[in-house]
Amino acid sequence: MEQKKTRKIAKRLAFALLAFTVVFNAMAQDLKKLTLEDLIPGGESYRYAKNLYGLQWWGDVCIKPDSEQLTAIDPQTGKEQVILTLKEVNAALEGEQIGKLRMLYGVSFPSPEKQEVLLTLPGKLVTYDFKAKQVRQMVTFDKKANNTDFCPATQRVAYTLANNLFVNGKAVTNEPEGVVCGQSVHRNEFGIHKGTFWSPKGNLLAFYRMDESMVAQYPLVDITAPIGTVNAIRYPMAGATSHRVQVGIYNPMTEQTVYLQTGDPTNRYFTNISWAPDEQTLYLIELNRDQNHAKLCQYNAQNGELMRVLIEERDPKYVEPQHPIVFLPWNPKQFIYQSQQSGFNHLYLYDVEGKLVKQLTKGNWLVSDLLGFNKERKELLFTANTGLESVNYAVNIASGKQSRPLSLNTTTEGVHSGVASASGRYIIDRYATATAPRNIDLIQTKTLKAIHLLKAENPYEGCEMPRIETGYLKAADGATDLHYRLIKPADFDPNKKYPVIIYVYGGPHAQLVDNGWLNGARGWDLYMANKGFILFTLDNRGSSNRGVAFEKATFRQLGIEECKDQVKGVDFLKSLPYIDANRIGVHGWSFGGHMTTALMLRYPDLFKVGVAGGPVIDWGYYEVMYGERYMDTPQSNPEGYKATNLKLLANQLKGHLLMIHDDHDDTCVPQHTLSFMKACVDARTYPELFIYPGHKHNVAGRDRVHLYEKITRYFEDNL
Repeated sequence: MEQKKTRKIAKRLAFALLAFTVVFNAMAQDLKKLTLEDLIPGGESYRYAKNLYGLQWWGDVCIKPDSEQLTAIDPQTGKEQVILTLKEVNAALEGEQIGKLRMLYGVSFPSPEKQEVLLTLPGKLVTYDFKAKQVRQMVTFDKKANNTDFCPATQRVAYTLANNLFVNGKAVTNEPEGVVCGQSVHRNEFGIHKGTFWSPKGNLLAFYRMDESMVAQYPLVDITAPIGTVNAIRYPMAGATSHRVQVGIYNPMTEQTVYLQTGDPTNRYFTNISWAPDEQTLYLIELNRDQNHAKLCQYNAQNGELMRVLIEERDPKYVEPQHPIVFLPWNPKQFIYQSQQSGFNHLYLYDVEGKLVKQLTKGNWLVSDLLGFNKERKELLFTANTGLESVNYAVNIASGKQSRPLSLNTTTEGVHSGVASASGRYIIDRYATATAPRNIDLIQTKTLKAIHLLKAENPYEGCEMPRIETGYLKAADGATDLHYRLIKPADFDPNKKYPVIIYVYGGPHAQLVDNGWLNGARGWDLYMANKGFILFTLDNRGSSNRGVAFEKATFRQLGIEECKDQVKGVDFLKSLPYIDANRIGVHGWSFGGHMTTALMLRYPDLFKVGVAGGPVIDWGYYEVMYGERYMDTPQSNPEGYKATNLKLLANQLKGHLLMIHDDHDDTCVPQHTLSFMKACVDARTYPELFIYPGHKHNVAGRDRVHLYEKITRYFEDNL
């Protein structure tokens, strides 16, 4: 009797299991197979999470634009009101014979007090009063202008034409070819991203003047012309002659310019420009060419004289200033200074005499962004990064007390970023978690009350998705924890053996693994996992957001310690029973291209296939500012440059290596890949080469799908 009962139960379980399997398989068959067109930006069916583009503040009112209208959102109540339509704007513009806007994206609010928006049309900046429904002012300039910089206080606009600077149609500079004014300098290092800086009231304009006439010209060839034409760029390579930079101050009323009396600018960098609230003085951080000595300097804005050096920082490896000082809105005698002197980037309060008042933030985490101030509560708003997550906070200037997280339910999960309102009473909190692609909330910084604006749906809903796991493993030093991400196919079978592709970057100022959407995985990672590969990524020492000691472990030997850490990742992979240790590949771009090539050459028995995009091959061919910061010069560190020169390892290549380079790459010039190909010819090794014409340091637009199809085919054919 008992046996019959047991058999009946077994039959029922078997039937239920069979039914579940049938249903599961049917469901699996109904899931969409994601394609590269779905997963790669530029794809015809590219899937992305919904966003609120152009979300911004007008004072303390949140503005949500779309193509046809601007909607104001009350951050206390969430109440919405349309304040401007495209139809209204175009009626006013056409009435004044100014032109016509295609959409309202890109509209900005130049003043937190005035009911005005700034409209950008070809060769025109228009201030439009959306209450009176009329044009207030228009500034015209050449349609070929670049680097436009509008000053709301005076309605003036600075811009560049070719290599010279103009303000409201008047030439500020008249320089020959080889001297560039009003543009970003030092190849966008040291946090520099622009070349003009209006004073707080708009009475003066500071600007960069860069003389690069002494810098060697590097030829890039445009093959679209019937006879290829040369596009020469000024490219200072490590150890070679670099450009010289000055800082000018232009007075639009007198049309006179004074230059800061910095002395001979040879082998010096000037960065992080900021104005005093009274416009009487200008501040900047000066860095020597060795990049191990930084000075915060104060200059007289009227005559350009150096007034004093307020703060100095030295480091045996390098100092890396990234942020200008910011004055307290309620106290023009004190400012916020950011420094990594404690081992992590933190905020310090100084007075204008250069005296440290207090350290405002501290701990084994770093400040990644300064958002603004809550003037009423005398608080500073900032974003903190803990390595895998980032969260917005406030810190009280007087007490040093840090708030709870400025987020819905004070959650610290995921990757947050913030935009503060004019008063600092509110922030826009954008965040993602491993399972949520995007959320946007309006947060009251005092009460933490939240107005929820957006919860984006999963763009891959109904699609076959791989499994993502994260964890830690020890670096090659045996002590440091490294973060990794492992992606398995949706139909993963632990009894099978899988090939592995390691996706790597590994260099400074980048992090690939975090607790944001899909733990930072890219579309191609998902695609390859579902084609039957294991995708693995490890943030080695030298990468970002882990503090100074972590980042500087690679000093003077870029790619050496990083490769050792990646090999620890391979050791971990080989310990997994479902990994085929004979089929391990690697792919990366830029620094990741260097890492890919280096791993293939230094560990030829570990890696079977590699695809290296835009790789650095020889750091002696890389630019002065970045290269010398991490490697010193070839003259002072010949051993390091020799050890990291991958041309000298060309004879070690055993596996299949595809090199990809863009013919207009002005960041990592084609000489890297071409010289490596010559070294391989000489060594009788056989990598493959593919060129993308017309692109710079990466492949964008529609061609990006082609790029990833090319990479995919190479791994399928060889791994």
